[in-house]
Amino acid sequence: MKNKILVTGGAGYIGSHTCIALHEAGYDIVVYDNLSNSSHEAMNRISNLIGKPIEFIEGDIRDSESLKKVFADHQFFGVIHFAGLKAVGESVAKPLMYYNNNVSGTITLLEVMTEYNVKRLVFSSSATVYGDPETLPIDESSKRSCTNPYGQSKLVVEHILEDLAVSDSDWNLITLRYFNPVGAHSSGQIGEDPNDIPNNLMPYISQVAVGKLSQLNIFGNDYATIDGTGVRDFIHVTDLAQGHVAALNYLEQQNSALGFLPINLGTGTGTSVLELVTAFSEVSGQKIPYQFADRRAGDIASCYASADKAQSLLGWQAKLSITEMCQDTWRWQSMNPHGYDTV
Repeated sequence: MKNKILVTGGAGYIGSHTCIALHEAGYDIVVYDNLSNSSHEAMNRISNLIGKPIEFIEGDIRDSESLKKVFADHQFFGVIHFAGLKAVGESVAKPLMYYNNNVSGTITLLEVMTEYNVKRLVFSSSATVYGDPETLPIDESSKRSCTNPYGQSKLVVEHILEDLAVSDSDWNLITLRYFNPVGAHSSGQIGEDPNDIPNNLMPYISQVAVGKLSQLNIFGNDYATIDGTGVRDFIHVTDLAQGHVAALNYLEQQNSALGFLPINLGTGTGTSVLELVTAFSEVSGQKIPYQFADRRAGDIASCYASADKAQSLLGWQAKLSITEMCQDTWRWQSMNPHGYDTV
């Protein structure tokens, strides 16, 4: 067995898929999650898929005493930090909640990591830190500026990590900037299960396809793109999970200080909203009724990654296609029309 890793937010969408990838790569994992936007059922299903129970601790990253107990009880090699709120619209309505959870929570985690001398972190950041990009594709040196409190909370954490690396050269900090995670585990057992109405496009499409929602609203059809709808870099969540394994492997190989290392995880290809709707309809055999609505504040026309740095440093690249993203999402959604709520 490889080193032991603490996975904060490990019961969530990306965290749950990464737990499976970490197990398959031989890592020993402990999951710490407050279940505010995730389900204990996800942990049960991960355990079934990997054939063994995962140590799970219910707790909040803002609770330093709870975190200290976890660190005192385990010898961690490092932390993968997913725990955070992630709905753009909600962040605009409730900015204090987002800064409290995403920024204050991360500070508490870093303080406890410092106390227990665990100084390797893989941070779950986002392409939203790039704001409205000046050039495409977006590489890691692109200017950072945010159009909403969610993105701003990720950017503030990135600045904190940069300052931490300057203050103490023992820290090795990889921040992974995700583009648009979609898809589900190929078994159909775990996937994206948003509370209430989905904030992200793919679960919204899949819930329309399964009859849970009546139609899709497409925000804006007058962008300067291939068909007027927004263009995004959709990446399969299992490819994303492998990116975290690659980042940990990279940390294991380092003999000298890395400091702060930002890396994009994306496919490098943009797909429009309408192209995704068409692909999903073809895969599922379901008609996806949609209507156009006004652009949303803070939305941008196009956003896709340069993933060259991930390939050259980590030896990682996205492998799965839009068709496979749609197939796996539809398998998850049709097998679990109500997500993890089996009632």
